[in-house]
Amino acid sequence: MTDTTSNPPQVDTARASELGAVARFLKATEIDTRMLGMIGALLLIWVGLHVISSLRLGVNPLDFDSRTFLTPRNLWNLSVQSSAVAIMACGMVLVIVMRNIDLSVGSAEGLIGMVMGFAQVHFLVRFVGLELGNPWIWVLALFIGLVLGLLIGAFQGFIIAYLEVPAFIVTLGGLLVWRGAAWWVTSGQTVAPLDATFQLMGGGPAGSIGATWSWIVGIVACLAVVFALFNGRVQRKRFRFPLRPIWAETLLGAVTCAAIMGAVWLANSYPWPIGIVNRYAAANNITVPEGGLFIAHGIAIPVLMAVAVGLIMTFITNRTRFGRYVFAIGGNPEAANLAGINTRWITMKVFMIMGVLATIAAAISSARQNSSTNVLGTLDELLVIAAAVIGGTSLAGGSGTIIGAMLGALLMQSLQSGMVLLGVDSPLQSIVVGAVLVIAVWLDTVYRKRV
Repeated sequence: MTDTTSNPPQVDTARASELGAVARFLKATEIDTRMLGMIGALLLIWVGLHVISSLRLGVNPLDFDSRTFLTPRNLWNLSVQSSAVAIMACGMVLVIVMRNIDLSVGSAEGLIGMVMGFAQVHFLVRFVGLELGNPWIWVLALFIGLVLGLLIGAFQGFIIAYLEVPAFIVTLGGLLVWRGAAWWVTSGQTVAPLDATFQLMGGGPAGSIGATWSWIVGIVACLAVVFALFNGRVQRKRFRFPLRPIWAETLLGAVTCAAIMGAVWLANSYPWPIGIVNRYAAANNITVPEGGLFIAHGIAIPVLMAVAVGLIMTFITNRTRFGRYVFAIGGNPEAANLAGINTRWITMKVFMIMGVLATIAAAISSARQNSSTNVLGTLDELLVIAAAVIGGTSLAGGSGTIIGAMLGALLMQSLQSGMVLLGVDSPLQSIVVGAVLVIAVWLDTVYRKRV
């Protein structure tokens, strides 16, 4: 009897040929399949949220109504909202790669934000004697925050590395201590308003670089991508490493530049609110035409800060001895110690970096709110850890990427923003975020077993 459940030989041959073509493409372009899957999941989430929001409002998904998900306004706000978590996720990658954890980043962010706010509103004005609007106020406040973040990271890193107290316990204690200290700074009072220049780090019409400079940044970024591909090819030839085909190099450059210019176009498609435009026109003696005056936001300053941090952290992890040591320690701590690597000092430096990044995130978050509050950074530690893990950082240590963590932050914020747009209750939002985190860890476990 003929087995009707088996596939004909022609079908099996076609499938094998198709899979072979995909494998050859991935090998030629050297694309990380996990990263490709994350980008696909992010796009799928965006499209799904857009369709659901459109159906909920009773509009055509192709009309891109201003209240749906895939609109310049929503995506621009999404990028700003993701910046603080993405910045801290860059540091969390190094922490988790070394088989540690930092549960205190949210509380540290809150304490540092409160101290920077207190410095601007009270300390530098009342005790130092600087006048309001002095250009040094925001500089000194940020410097104070950076020093505090560095000290917090060094303190926790010292206890973990040299006193050999588990990172989970140290940072869990830090979560409670720094949150209580944030309340103690002002006895629970909100500090506002913050320095006008400091507020630019929070985004908004004033905290963006405008259309012209956005295009300039996009062009420079594309030139940097072309240079990086060309330089990489030269270095491969120099050390006689395998070269990617020319078509693969061209494709990678074209896709990356298209994504960059598309992001710039999107940022320039979001105009200033009408009220702000009218006030700006009146202050600058500009006649507003009948159809209104279009002034683009452009790329937000916090997004530029997040991109800059991502590039610097990627360079540190991939191009420096320190970065190689971090991954070596995470892969095999005993072997790294026997190889002469000062594992304790490296561990302490990783937590110091985490403290500095928490300061930058605190500046962005408090600047967005134009105030320092006691709830600043609450539960951000969970979002940061989730972003790193969803981005491919293994809890077993030894593997992880900065770009993956930043994409993970964007994915997490997309889920939250989408659920807020759909009117999902807060408890259900927590359930969804928790479920996504568990699924991400499970997928990481499956992937590691297959590899």
